[in-house]
Amino acid sequence: MTDGAVTEVARVLVAADKFKGSLTAVQVAERVTAGLRRVVPELVVETLPVADGGDGTVAAAVAAGFERREVTVTGPLGEPVTAAFALRGATAVVEMAEASGLQLLPGGVFAPLTATTYGSGELLRAALDAGATTIVFGVGGSATTDGGAGMLAALGARFLDADGEPVGPGGGALARLASADLSDVDPRFADVDLVLASDVDNPLTGPKGCAAVYGPQKGASPEDVETLDAALAHYARILEKAIGPKAAELAASPGAGGAGGIGYGALLIGASFRPGIELMLEVLGFAPALERATLVITGEGSLDEQTLHGKAPAGVAAAARAAGKDVVAVCGRLALPPAALGAAGIRRAYPLADLEPDAATSIANAGPLLEQVAANIARDFIA
Repeated sequence: MTDGAVTEVARVLVAADKFKGSLTAVQVAERVTAGLRRVVPELVVETLPVADGGDGTVAAAVAAGFERREVTVTGPLGEPVTAAFALRGATAVVEMAEASGLQLLPGGVFAPLTATTYGSGELLRAALDAGATTIVFGVGGSATTDGGAGMLAALGARFLDADGEPVGPGGGALARLASADLSDVDPRFADVDLVLASDVDNPLTGPKGCAAVYGPQKGASPEDVETLDAALAHYARILEKAIGPKAAELAASPGAGGAGGIGYGALLIGASFRPGIELMLEVLGFAPALERATLVITGEGSLDEQTLHGKAPAGVAAAARAAGKDVVAVCGRLALPPAALGAAGIRRAYPLADLEPDAATSIANAGPLLEQVAANIARDFIA
């Protein structure tokens, strides 16, 4: 045994997020398991793929035993797309990226001013139709910056211009908004526990708002960012006229800026906000799995400063540390010093870059490299 190996009979819990662009969270768990058992063939390994509310959240729920349901909805550019949500009993996990995510855009095509969340509203309605009374609404990975206006329109809200016509799709069109009416939003939300799961706590507008911080990732130029931020501020003012001061309060609330402001739309219809990974660990049944484990392996594609601010590995490590469990991490790229890892509750990180420094080659061969890394973990902590 080396590097402080566990002394009781080892039972490993693999609770890692996806390696974006190369491996899903399920594939990460499979590869880590294979690498561990290459060294310790009889090792007991429990896998619990995790997500923080962004893309991959439905897949994590399905891996944890939820049923996958598919429905045709409106994509971010207005075209029909097939989107999935997860259902177990009366609890649904809905991922906005399934309907309105960046991954649905054609390669190299962005639509920062016109991409719509309409399909996310259709997806929420499908969850209601399936009998859900608790909906975990994971937001992240969006192609959109429309403040959730498209989602609300799909649920029955009306957003009209000065001529009494519906405003067009996307955040840019909100500059022409003259009136808003939320009175016909699906009444079933009054009896549903809608929980907004997000790894960001940004407000709707301003220097920390969704357009300024995340707009450039969706193809927004500096001029587009200004246009979107002004349009979203106007949208909030029109909503304040429609429903009162609550609209302004919610616009400034943590999470309102999640996924291009869809967080704001969810808050307007009664959602409560919780950090995505904290909520998802509850939904996925992490606590009992953690209790059974002697070592926890977490990770994601890049362990960096963002990881420390609500990403899945930080949430897993915090919960594991509180339970007195050792945690190590796997990643494609490591950009955190040992002190930061230790402060987050991670004893050691194993980046694929240590085995293959070339990023493109590492991404292309992420699976076999991850198995090698997991074998090293087994030698250091178990064998």
